[in-house]
Amino acid sequence: MPTLQVITLGCSKNTVDTEHLLYQVRKSYDIVPEGEVCPVDVQLINTCGFIGDAKEQSIQTILASVQRKKAGEIGRLLVFGCLSQRYRKDLPDLIPEVDGWFGARELDPVVRALGCEPDPSSSHRRVLTDGRHPYAYLKISEGCDRRCSYCAIPLIRGPHRSVPMETLVKEAEALAAEGIRELVVIAQDTTYYGLDLYGKRCLAELLRKLSAVEGIEWIRIHYSYPADFPEDVLDEMADNPKVCRYMDIPLQHIDDKVLDKMHRHVDGAWTRELIRRMRARVPGVVLRTTMIVGHPGETPYAFKRLLQFLEEARFERLGAFPYSEEEGTYGAGHFPDSVSPRTKKNRLDRLMELQRGISLAYNLSRVGTEVRVLVDDFVDGILVCRSEFESPEVDGEILVKYDPEKFDGVEPYSLVGSFIRVRAVSADEYDLTAELVEL
Repeated sequence: MPTLQVITLGCSKNTVDTEHLLYQVRKSYDIVPEGEVCPVDVQLINTCGFIGDAKEQSIQTILASVQRKKAGEIGRLLVFGCLSQRYRKDLPDLIPEVDGWFGARELDPVVRALGCEPDPSSSHRRVLTDGRHPYAYLKISEGCDRRCSYCAIPLIRGPHRSVPMETLVKEAEALAAEGIRELVVIAQDTTYYGLDLYGKRCLAELLRKLSAVEGIEWIRIHYSYPADFPEDVLDEMADNPKVCRYMDIPLQHIDDKVLDKMHRHVDGAWTRELIRRMRARVPGVVLRTTMIVGHPGETPYAFKRLLQFLEEARFERLGAFPYSEEEGTYGAGHFPDSVSPRTKKNRLDRLMELQRGISLAYNLSRVGTEVRVLVDDFVDGILVCRSEFESPEVDGEILVKYDPEKFDGVEPYSLVGSFIRVRAVSADEYDLTAELVEL
């Protein structure tokens, strides 16, 4: 059969798109792993076009593949995804060596371009591109109806569209049959789920249905929007043992004027009260958030308020980014990018220095405690694990040295995908080191 290689850039939502596409064409192609460098008949690049760095990476990847095509190492070169969607009028003329350009939602046209016919009956099936790990992302909706002033996602991905519950349950069942033990629920905004199909927010109901799938032990929620947060999700998190006490909720800022310019539809008081309710209703919950520094209108006082908020809220996990003006967004057309790059960098450095101390204090507080962990991998004599409080790829890990005597001779690779109980013995700002308590 001809060979096909897919390079996936950007977020986990793109990974899910790639995996659905690969299932549709799996009988017609030998799939070459992404990292393998060898001649292929077709190379497909799933691009990201969210912010400047991601766009640059996508362009450089395409240009590198163009050079390989000119050298005879690639037969056909196809490009789809966010960058292709966002600049589809310009890219064909700029890079004519690409044989086909497709948008972010045009999976069926890509399948047809690969000489296959889409099969709607298997739309819930995927070819896992990283079969080593016992977790998988479950994309519950596409697009976004929010209009945050800095964000280009609605321009690229279009309006919000939920995946029907029955389809998601079938997808979860198929993933569980392949050894997946943890589902990471993702979308542009997971809390919006169900409004278009069922006339109400249905994330909590979906969590209950997914938790009934045999083999699925953990369900983790990412990318939740703070405005109109469906608080029945907190009840599910508190009462359902399969729903991790972990919430990824990008807040972006705390200053009222900055939040207003961002079009976040919340203010600082609302944000503080939401965090208070989350911690009160779900004792021990771990919160991950993201912040944007240097947004237009972020004065020195507004940034100081942001630092004070982080000291108060003590987020266990946090990422931060400098503001990037994106063409086509409301912010780009209405708010001059008034904060200098140097000031953005200084503010980012100060914020992350503060957060490193908060993260270290949290991890040190866990030393001596016992926790149930999922074994993700075995590398260089170390079992790489996570508890319900660590999300894959973005958070730290719990590292357990493999000792054949302590593990009763159990082969370490057989432990991947299993749950064990460990005790934390040391910590840094990112990872924990632990020892086995019980298999």
